[in-house]
Amino acid sequence: METLTGWRDDALAGYASRPVGAATLVRGPAPSQPRAAVLHVHGYNDYFFQDHLAGFFAEEGLAFYAVDMRRAGRSLRAGDVPHFIADIAELGDDIDAAVAEVARLHPGLPVIVHAHSNGGLAAAIWAHDRPSPALAGLVLDSPFFAALTTRRQRAASYSVPALARARPYAVVARHESAYAHHLLSANGGRWDFDTDWKTPLGVPIRAAWLAAVRRAQSRVARGLAIEAPVLVARSHSTGPDVLDNPLLDAQDTVVDVRAIARHAHRLGARVDESVITGGVHELSLSSPVPRAAYLDAVRAWLPKVIP
Repeated sequence: METLTGWRDDALAGYASRPVGAATLVRGPAPSQPRAAVLHVHGYNDYFFQDHLAGFFAEEGLAFYAVDMRRAGRSLRAGDVPHFIADIAELGDDIDAAVAEVARLHPGLPVIVHAHSNGGLAAAIWAHDRPSPALAGLVLDSPFFAALTTRRQRAASYSVPALARARPYAVVARHESAYAHHLLSANGGRWDFDTDWKTPLGVPIRAAWLAAVRRAQSRVARGLAIEAPVLVARSHSTGPDVLDNPLLDAQDTVVDVRAIARHAHRLGARVDESVITGGVHELSLSSPVPRAAYLDAVRAWLPKVIP
């Protein structure tokens, strides 16, 4: 295994990071003799900060890594438009580079990709388009297979592809994130994170990004052929992303979990599902009981993909 030469100390204590292409690879805890490695992929308006998730995988015998993808978190550069992409394949490039680097650091060990929300959508497309021999399994935590939309919003979406071609950076939606606001410890939540990289103010949605995501979601709806085993996990219910939602701490307020239920078995031939009662959008950030249920589901699934 390679030493930390060439890596730099990360802002997260005890971690190290370094660039991989346009993204940033973060190296976390690892047992002395890991039986596999795991790569965490974040979602939109997000980055890696979930130290407790890294600790969980390390306790299960896996070396932990995370990738902050292009124009997000540690990879955000001056002049970047946060999270902007014109094709989901851009995020696939970042996942591909990170998986290749993890496989190089741990030759012969299987690699599991743990991907959340829009990262889960990107990881599903990547696993179908570019199957990696190192990939042992894919865990999708609340993948972004569809947003919560009104009939009016769905009707307006037909103009998005043309707008994306003419004005790719045009802002088509802008709203604050009650979900991120509620999670933050400064607002009474359970978690500390950098509010420049995961902001309660929300990240404006731009035409090209939305068009790219819609194309990827359409591909999932038509069906993929992911060769590796997949675990798809979701909350039991979906609700509005507003601060006065009484179930803000007990349901997914970002994606439509009904779409996850519809599309999960269209991903490939070996798909397991887990429904977490009381889970929030990122299941690993839920309150203690549903968070434990989610991690238990992942723990129970791991023997299907690694010794």
